This record gives sequence, C-alpha cells and structure tokens, in this order.
Amino acid sequence: MIKKHGAFLTLLLLFWGPAPLLATERPLSLAPQALAVIYSGMERMHFAISWSGGVKIGDLILTVTPNPAGEGLVIRARVRDYGLFRFFYPVNDTFTTLVQGPLKLPSRYEVQQQEGNRKVQRLTLYDQERFQARYRKHRNPLTLYQLTGPAYNEFSAFFITRALRLKKEEQQLIPSFVDKEHHKVAVRVLGKEQKKTIFGPRNTLKVMPEMPFKGLYDKDGDTVFWLTDDACRIPVEIRAKILIGSLVAKLEEYANPACQTIPLISKAER
Repeated sequence: MIKKHGAFLTLLLLFWGPAPLLATERPLSLAPQALAVIYSGMERMHFAISWSGGVKIGDLILTVTPNPAGEGLVIRARVRDYGLFRFFYPVNDTFTTLVQGPLKLPSRYEVQQQEGNRKVQRLTLYDQERFQARYRKHRNPLTLYQLTGPAYNEFSAFFITRALRLKKEEQQLIPSFVDKEHHKVAVRVLGKEQKKTIFGPRNTLKVMPEMPFKGLYDKDGDTVFWLTDDACRIPVEIRAKILIGSLVAKLEEYANPACQTIPLISKAER
C-alpha cells in the first residue's frame, strides 16, 4: 500500500533505494561513449507514471543541462500529478542535483516538495574529497555525516548506472548516500530483451539494482528497468512491484542531440 504522505515523492526514490553496505568495493567501470552522450548537457526525458501499467497517475520529467552558475551539470527531476488524481492529492515536486568531475559525483542536492497540504524542503551538500555530507530538512541546522568514500544520491546514481560497462556476468556497486546513511547498491544485468518503445522495437538491457528496502512505499518485489542497448542507454521503462500491483514509468518523449549519430557500444565497452 502506498503511504499517503509520500505517494509521489518520486518514482526514482522508490526505484533507487539503499542496500546494505557491502565489504568489497571496486572502482566503477564506465563506458566512455555512453558517459559522453548521457552527460552531454542536452538530454530530456518524459515518463508517464501509471499504476500496474494501466491508470496514469502522474508524469516524471528528467533533464540534464549545463550548470548556469559555473562548472558541472544539473540533473533535475520534476514529478507532477495527472488527471483526477490532482483534485484530491495535488503534487508538484522538484529534485535538483549538481554533479561534477569525471565520475559525475553530486556536490549539491535540493528537494522541493508540495504534496497535498504538505510542503518539504531538503538540502544535502557533498564534500567528495573529505567523504562528508551535510544534510538539513526545512531551515534546520546542517548535520554532518561522515562517509566511507565518494557517494552518489538517488538521481546521480541512476544516471551513472546508465554509463556503466553493463555485462551480464558482472556486478557493480554504486556508493550512495540515501536516507542519511552511506550504502552500496549492487547493479546487475538480467539479460537482453527486445521491447516496444517510442522508437519502435529496440534491443534493451534489463537491469536490476539489488535493494531489500521499502522506504516510502511498501515494496513487494524487485525493481527493474530497461535501457536501450546502445551508447544512448535510454531508459525506456522502469517497473517496481508494490503490495498491490506495481508502479510503472514508460518513456513518452526523449530528446538529446548527442544521441542521433552514436553507434552501438562495442563488445569491449559493454
């Protein structure tokens, strides 16, 4: 059952939750072509959010743009209600992450939520060199958290997953600071599938982040998402089971000029 106070916090907060901290860690293995396309600074994705793939309940817009204030890129997620849902539970959420450096690690993460009569503001500041994060809710003082290494947040972790060398026989760990704790999320490829997409039939990689975690929703199964099997690594569908049915995000619109002429990733990079 979806908790009333967080029904739209964001689909990716459900899809990208923390798993227990694992003892072993290797540097992330990235695919350079995919990294260049995903972080070109010109990407926009529009997903329709539905319950069990039927009733549409909202929209999710993800964008990557240059940082207008200086270096780095801005990953922004906007969640909006849809249809009759807005009359009894209006939603207007914005999540903004500033990422920098070759690994696109976050330096600032800001949350502005308006759900029903509830308004929430959150801010997380990352010092990736000192392995620290400072967090506050509303206008409370910042609280310092000491990390064990560099860390992504929910959205930057999702984007860097797209840029990994994704191989079925290998598992990679994404270090993340989520829910005021430092975690590792194990990412593995379940296989390849051909799916119907807005681009027509496309070969995709079926990816699952392993996360025994409920968070804002009462999950009742694994979360999976499908990425196009090319250098664009476009997420065409995201699906997560809950106690009653599932939440599904399907791509409806996509724009990224850097994606137009990029060839398939070679087997060496994959």
